[in-house]
Amino acid sequence: MSLLTLTRIDVDQGGKQVLHDVSLTLERGEIVTFVGPNGSGKSTLMRVLIGAIQPSRGKVTRSAGLKIGYVPQKLHLDPTLPLTVRRFLSLPVRVSHDKTHAALEAAGVGHLCDRQMSDLSGGQFQRVLLARALLAKPDLLILDEATQGLDQPGSADFYSQIEKVRRDLGCAIVMVSHELHVVMAASDRVICLNGHICCEGEPEHVASAPEYRALFGTGTHGALALYRHEHAHSHDDGCSHDHTHKETA
Repeated sequence: MSLLTLTRIDVDQGGKQVLHDVSLTLERGEIVTFVGPNGSGKSTLMRVLIGAIQPSRGKVTRSAGLKIGYVPQKLHLDPTLPLTVRRFLSLPVRVSHDKTHAALEAAGVGHLCDRQMSDLSGGQFQRVLLARALLAKPDLLILDEATQGLDQPGSADFYSQIEKVRRDLGCAIVMVSHELHVVMAASDRVICLNGHICCEGEPEHVASAPEYRALFGTGTHGALALYRHEHAHSHDDGCSHDHTHKETA
């Protein structure tokens, strides 16, 4: 059985339709990456998946007992607050030392258990957020631009760990990302969102498609080139695209 299925969902917010006629299915063990411009509804869709937003129309079907882990873009903590990593992972419910250490090991930072949160680098902080999401051994792990603000090596290390998590836990992973190496190397499926699903497919199948080449460009600047994805297109025929890209690194 599929972990989660969306059937023709719409989401209206503030008198505006943010998502329209979105249907998708998530299966255990797959990595799905969403790309799209600002305002395309990516964050709204993530909230629908989590259950924080109910669609205005359509149906969300979750497998019984589905456990979801979530890694946000950012989390702001008061830097003057004395809070160790171990204590942070035990808020609001106390977690045993063994579970804390296992989650940190799964996130690749088992050595940080007794460090102060305020002393962590950006990459270490995101790994701790990943560990927090892994505490419940989720069936579905959602990463909402979790490497935003990290440098290229830090981003690459983080996503290498994500692939290890998928192998070890067998969970489904949903990512929102603008990073080329994530789309090409780490994803089983790429979905382009702009209020609705514009196009989707397996990376190896869409890599040579005109829409994909327009989206990411034909030039290469190494496996870790970063791009911002922008749209200027109409959808009168259901699949008309004019994608542009801007290199951001």
